[in-house]
Amino acid sequence: MANSKASTAENNFLTTKNTAQCDDMTSCPVATAIDVIGGKWKVIILYQLRGKTLRFGELKKSIPKITQKTLTQQLRALEEDKLLSRMVYAEVPPRVEYTSTELAEQLNPALDLLCSWGKEYQKVHQ
Repeated sequence: MANSKASTAENNFLTTKNTAQCDDMTSCPVATAIDVIGGKWKVIILYQLRGKTLRFGELKKSIPKITQKTLTQQLRALEEDKLLSRMVYAEVPPRVEYTSTELAEQLNPALDLLCSWGKEYQKVHQ
């Protein structure tokens, strides 16, 4: 099932016309994407939020190697970039939930490809 999703995602990427050029790195779409989702944790956070709403503690448990400070910083950056929404409930103790936005959901085919590639890489390097 995952392979068929990855194949579909790959075909969608291959059939999409890429009219942008990366001659000028200030306007390069790839550079923009890396600026927004680059780094060690943002893609992992977005992957964990795929189709789900999670609380801070749930995210922290699903990414055990991330520190609380780093998770907070990355969540704020993703919210600022409109890749996730943060919902605060007026309760005691406060409840905060995070959900990926439609803009972030557009990354799902790329995340599927990264996941498939990562599995293949792990097999080769076992």
